[in-house]
This record gives sequence, C-alpha cells and structure tokens, in this order.
Amino acid sequence: MPTYPPPPASAPARVAPATAAAPQVRRAVWLRLLHQWHWVSSALCLFGLLFFAVTGITLNHAGTIESRPQILTRNASLPPALLQVLREQAVQRAGTEAALPPATERWLAEVFELRPAGRPAEWTADEVYLALPRPGGDAWLRFDLPAGVAEYELTDRGLIAWLNDLHKGRHTGAAWRLFIDIFALASVVVSLSGLLILAAHAGSRAAVWPAVGLGVVVPALLVILFIH
Repeated sequence: MPTYPPPPASAPARVAPATAAAPQVRRAVWLRLLHQWHWVSSALCLFGLLFFAVTGITLNHAGTIESRPQILTRNASLPPALLQVLREQAVQRAGTEAALPPATERWLAEVFELRPAGRPAEWTADEVYLALPRPGGDAWLRFDLPAGVAEYELTDRGLIAWLNDLHKGRHTGAAWRLFIDIFALASVVVSLSGLLILAAHAGSRAAVWPAVGLGVVVPALLVILFIH
C-alpha cells in the first residue's frame, strides 16, 4: 500500500488581533467620550466660571471696595377711588399679608414704573407696607392711608454690590437660582471628567497625582491651621 507523509503539526493558536486590541479600543472610546463631556461642559460653564471667579474676588474684598448708595425717594397722592378701596381692604386684612389689588398695581406701574407682580404686602388698619428687596440694593413701598399718600424709596448700592448679590443668589428670583443649580451640576461634570482624563494619562505624566494631591492638601491645611 502506498504510504503518505504525516499531516503537518498544527500551528499554535494565535489570539485574533481584534480580540487582543479590544481593551485598547474600549479605552479609546471612553477617552473620546470623556473628552467630549469635558469640552462641552467646559464650554457651557465658561461664562459662569469667569463670572463666579471674578465676583468671588469682589465678594471676598467687599469691605475694601467703596460704594456710595444712591437713594431715590418719591411720593404721590392716591386717587380718591383707589384710596377708598385700600382703606376698606385694610380693615378686612389688618394683621395679614396679601397682594395689592390689581387696580393699585396698575396705578403703581403708571406713577412709579413699579410692578409688584402679586408680592404680598403687610396690611394694618392705617398702613400697607410692601418690601421690594433687589440685588445690589433695596426698595420699599408704603401707603399712608390716613394721609392718602404713597411713598416709594429705592436704594442702589452700585454695580459691584449687584454682581456680589448675583453671586450669592440674593433676592434674584427663581430663574437665577435655577441657573446657579444647573451651572453647579455642569461644573461637577467638568471636574469629574477632567479627573478621569487625568487618571487615564497618569501613567505617562508623573506630575498628575502630586498636582491633584496638592490641590486637595492646600485647602485642607488652610482650614485646619487658620480657620477656627
């Protein structure tokens, strides 16, 4: 019978290139995603970061920044019909807080260019008082019912005080407070995505973790040593 050569020994199994490269591919995908999150959130936070950084400095040195408050005072006599309505409601609402009548708000818009927008006023039998706090100043409105006079006073403490109050969210309304919350969440995304990007490159950059640690240790030491 004819003889045949034995079949060649099978070569050792090789790992498919695609399988060997899978971890590197996943790492590249995650890095690309982190970089996208980081630059998008950074772009959204650019103005907010500049604003809160600058106003943080002005707020920290508010005592050394001079400001001269400007006070505007205006008086006006109430129309008889409007005065009668206010006197009747003052008797009913004495000791309570309630919004001004719509007709009164329309009159204030015409005379003082003031729009209380339904803010509650303090009612007594002889007086109606409405506090109108605002960023960078203060204001109030008072109806002297026996005298039939409306008194309005506006205090403006200047641009720096206005910016500082925006930083603190003081008397800014719900829309600005919502912006601060959204900006804070976006800043968290900026910080965490940046930290993860640093961690991904830490193997080739020896200064990454010492720099991150320094950013943690310095504030902690300041709190421990100088804040009591």
